[in-house]
Amino acid sequence: MRVETEPRQRRLGHAADLGVVAVAVLLVGAAAAVGWYLNRPGSPVVLWAPAAPLFARWLPHLGPGSPFAILGAVVVVVHGPRLAAALPWRRLLPLGYLASLGWTLALALIDGWQRGFAGRLTDPNEYLREVPGITDIPAMLREFSARILDFQPRSWTTHVSGHPPGATLVFVWLDRLGLSGGAWAAAACVLAGSLITVAVPITLLALGRGEAARAVIPFAVLFPGAVWIGVSADGLFAGVTASGIALIAVATHRARAGRRSAIPLALSGGVILGFGAFLSYGLVLLGLLAVVVLLLGGCLRLWLPVALGAVAVAAAFAAAGFWWLDGYHLVVERYYQGIASQRPYGYWVWADLACLVLAAGPALVAGTRRACCPSGKRWRRDPVRLLVLAAVAMLVLADLSGLSKAEVERIWLPFTVWLLPAAALLPPRTHRGWLTAQAVTALAVNHLVLTFW
Repeated sequence: MRVETEPRQRRLGHAADLGVVAVAVLLVGAAAAVGWYLNRPGSPVVLWAPAAPLFARWLPHLGPGSPFAILGAVVVVVHGPRLAAALPWRRLLPLGYLASLGWTLALALIDGWQRGFAGRLTDPNEYLREVPGITDIPAMLREFSARILDFQPRSWTTHVSGHPPGATLVFVWLDRLGLSGGAWAAAACVLAGSLITVAVPITLLALGRGEAARAVIPFAVLFPGAVWIGVSADGLFAGVTASGIALIAVATHRARAGRRSAIPLALSGGVILGFGAFLSYGLVLLGLLAVVVLLLGGCLRLWLPVALGAVAVAAAFAAAGFWWLDGYHLVVERYYQGIASQRPYGYWVWADLACLVLAAGPALVAGTRRACCPSGKRWRRDPVRLLVLAAVAMLVLADLSGLSKAEVERIWLPFTVWLLPAAALLPPRTHRGWLTAQAVTALAVNHLVLTFW
């Protein structure tokens, strides 16, 4: 009886996966159709996104990165699952990182070297526009909040004003190291963003799900969100904060083994996540994920060094003259001084989810369905499912806040990458098919539209 039931359950599960992906495709289609209608000439509604729901414009094109992106996708689809299952960790993680780096660079170069990579962060609204004028970092921090609101003689540019000063400091520090200009800034974003291919599997491995960690690596390489990791500062934010979560997970593993390095690792993870909150205001939501990791690791007592690390960062910024809460309240006001006041919440609250589908890809949509609709009695302690559910909770909170109307394909990257563990819930025999769907999604987006940032 069991022999007859299991194949039937597998078929039903696969059918449900395809069904939820079909619904997701319809959601994207509906968002695009409604966006096209609202963007029509003479419409009283302004979406400020020409290729809604994506913040991009329609521009079917090929570029120098096209053949490399297609070839890289084929190699990962054909060989990725086998290598992920067979290689030792000391070789698998570096190989995964390099493959992710290559995939991200190839996607960026579909738009060309200048337009897709070196010039992407030189837009007048980007961080680099302010870097030459910041000659005194302590003074910049003291006056940062006073320059957030718009329509002032010295108002910060859009991205600088919309984030805490940590984001701008990253590019100022690069400039101080002699790595100035758009190409170096883009390289930093891609190098940091590709760390997700190491951080997410290490987190799963530290929480006792080594086989799931291996399954996730090819999906992390062909992550469609790499379209925006190359190049946006949000890709850097995703890689940095994912590394912080990974350190906390490793700390719990070391603590269970009675090793003294657990506390320094937890403290370091807290420092990184604390700095993450000064990269983007919304990243405070990652505190939920940190708590979930501590609970799954069975070392909730490590909350103290994690919290101390995060508080130390906040205290350092406060001592330098920037108080996070002041900045947050001012940036909400600035948000509604600009195009956000015209972007309709009634459209974006659901169209943002279509952007999420395009950044996550069909495989993670199907895997998330399995995480949210589990079978069996032990799922509640499954790190894979609980990490995914934590990611879903963060994304829902971000969506309902109304502070992310459009552009979430990049803004939500630090949350979206934590849907990657969902890929491990898909049957292994289907992995190559799902990897193909992931690659096709990224290639279609990058060849059909030109993203603004």
